[in-house]
Amino acid sequence: MKNRLLVLFCLAKTIAIAQSPAHQYQQTQSQLAKGWNTWNTQSVLSHVLLPEGLSLNIGFKTNGITGNRYMHESYLSTKAQRPEHIEAGYHAYDGSYTQCTVAWEGMIAKVETAAQGNDLAVLITPLKMPPTLPPSAVVEVALLWNQTGDVELSGNEITAKVENKTWKITGTANSVADFLPLKGRYLTFKCTQPIGISVGKTRNLAAINALISEKRTAFEVTLNKYGANKETYLAQQSALAWNMIYDPERQAVISPVSRNWNTFFGGHYVLFDWDTYLSGLMAGFDNKALAYANVVEVTKMIDQWGMVPNYVSAHGLGSPDRSQPPVGSIVVNELYKKYRDKWLVELLFDRLLTWNRWWLTHRQTNGYLCWGTDNVPPDGAANTWQGAAYESGLDNSPMYDGVPFDPKTNQMALADVGLMSLYVADCKALAELATILNRTADAQELRQRAATFSTTLQSLWHEEKGIFLNKRTDTGAWNERLSPTLFYPLIAQAATPQQAKRMIDEHLLNLNEFWGEWVLPSVARNDSAFKEQNYWRGRIWAPLNFLVYLGLKNYCFPAVTKALTEKSNDLLLKNWQSTKSVYENYHASGVGRLPNEALNRSDNFYHWGALMGYMYLLENQK
Repeated sequence: MKNRLLVLFCLAKTIAIAQSPAHQYQQTQSQLAKGWNTWNTQSVLSHVLLPEGLSLNIGFKTNGITGNRYMHESYLSTKAQRPEHIEAGYHAYDGSYTQCTVAWEGMIAKVETAAQGNDLAVLITPLKMPPTLPPSAVVEVALLWNQTGDVELSGNEITAKVENKTWKITGTANSVADFLPLKGRYLTFKCTQPIGISVGKTRNLAAINALISEKRTAFEVTLNKYGANKETYLAQQSALAWNMIYDPERQAVISPVSRNWNTFFGGHYVLFDWDTYLSGLMAGFDNKALAYANVVEVTKMIDQWGMVPNYVSAHGLGSPDRSQPPVGSIVVNELYKKYRDKWLVELLFDRLLTWNRWWLTHRQTNGYLCWGTDNVPPDGAANTWQGAAYESGLDNSPMYDGVPFDPKTNQMALADVGLMSLYVADCKALAELATILNRTADAQELRQRAATFSTTLQSLWHEEKGIFLNKRTDTGAWNERLSPTLFYPLIAQAATPQQAKRMIDEHLLNLNEFWGEWVLPSVARNDSAFKEQNYWRGRIWAPLNFLVYLGLKNYCFPAVTKALTEKSNDLLLKNWQSTKSVYENYHASGVGRLPNEALNRSDNFYHWGALMGYMYLLENQK
């Protein structure tokens, strides 16, 4: 009898573990982290098989006189000049088909891949080559991230072995002898004709073409579901799929803002706070697993610092002094409404509640919330005005020009409408999540807090101006610099219907301030900083448009909501169709970057730029 009870107890415990939120998330990651894909952040032409870590990297080598002899890494996004230019094509989330065009040292080549199980087929098609001395394609095979196994070269083929699995890597042309300082085994092919590469099952060129065509067609079937909106969907999906990587330290699939930013932050990955939450929400349009991965991985940071930091990267690199706009609970609540996975709420609720309470103890002055930064090393911006501006997410917004930073309170002396509005919305969303979990006391606490700060927000209404304004906490003076963040009381539902109408009629739709052909500028058009078009000083940012859209949805302004989504989508498509770029932000003239602008004004393949189309898809989905 005792043995039977013990067996039943162990069985019940095993079932409980299997159904636990942590296990559910582990299964989600296992679902993502498998098969061939562009998992390696350091090159979009590096295809890796998970979980084995077998990598096939496609590079190009010049055979003439030039300073750029070998292209080993390749990036879609740039904030500084690079020798290669990669144009994004199709990229299925599961890596079953990818396509991009490579321009480098006078050559243009199309690279396509098709995955079938553990096999991979690659097709390299020369489109334009130098008239003399055509370049070579270099196919390097290695095991990444210290994975164990063997990779051996024998004549025209490479054999890779991982545990009890074996792959043969062959080409449809003969490899030519060449000597490159590579650590992996490699095959080199002259780019004078289409070249096919087989990993696993050996295929001739016709068979590779057939598999490539099959996988391309399958991806296009997915696109065609969106009819007239398929280009909008493609831009959004591409921004997430091409930036999706695997990080071996986290042992997780994530989709950071861009591979270029990953390189800047130590070469592994970087997760920014509100960027990652909003990209998770966007991924949730049709990729639940990726949505959950981004949201969970960024929320995990609360365990370490009690809040979600401005940024976190590999090897403990992060910003322990400051957070960023609190949109996490809003996103988790929206994902729950769509997919109804209670385990996600159970996994994240206590962390999000900790973060919610953090704002009260770290960023409150006289009942108002202010952006700030604690005196915590080693970040160079810690406990400075710039650190507090970074926490706002609007790094150089003119709203904060001339506002003093108090190193004793660790805060800017400014009651911030945007922060307080998002905080009220965070409280309300978190209260809904508490109710789902039957956390009655927590729900009551959060609703009371939302009510308190909604009342405080009303004290920031400027009757004469017809809009909520930021206010100095040291002098009591109004700050009259206008930004889309001043419409955030609509997200919090803290504005009365009459106030909402005045804000929209007198400011949002005002051609001298925020309305026009291309919207919404990050500072009013009649502000002296607008003409600078320098980052948050006048440029158009997708998250601002999206958050204003969420606010409009809480009130009855269907025509304005429709116009905002259409104008935003037009801006996305104008740039996507001309350059296949999804920009970090947009010049107010309607382009991602002017021809003579510094590249660091706007990363050209930054995932949250696609929020411009995401809200349009939400409004037009069938």
